[in-house]
Amino acid sequence: QVQLVESGGGLVQAGGSLRLSCAASGRTASYAMGWFRQAPGKEREFVAAITRIGSITFYADSVKGRFTISRDNAKNTVYLQMNSLKPEDTAVYYCAADPSTTAQAMVTMPSRSVDYWGQGTQVTISS
Repeated sequence: QVQLVESGGGLVQAGGSLRLSCAASGRTASYAMGWFRQAPGKEREFVAAITRIGSITFYADSVKGRFTISRDNAKNTVYLQMNSLKPEDTAVYYCAADPSTTAQAMVTMPSRSVDYWGQGTQVTISS
């Protein structure tokens, strides 16, 4: 069983930066990892994903060029560096892990299909 714990959320002004962390219990080095987000009244949506060894990354068009996903398998931790934040980035951000899919597949797979989720961390961007 894998448990994911996110941290690093908060309130920042538009144009600012935040770095989210996702600490995993259990060995997730062989798992595709990703970040999703859910704004009030909206469905959970894909944000970013990273391959098992961290060599390839995928991003939603809305965050491309502003967000960077990375992972440290020695620490069982995945990060999401978020720069140039916009009010529309406001959401609860969730870490996701799945041993049976690929990072590329996370881009389009239904969020209900992801095996493991964290509890989420709130990110609020003020204008």
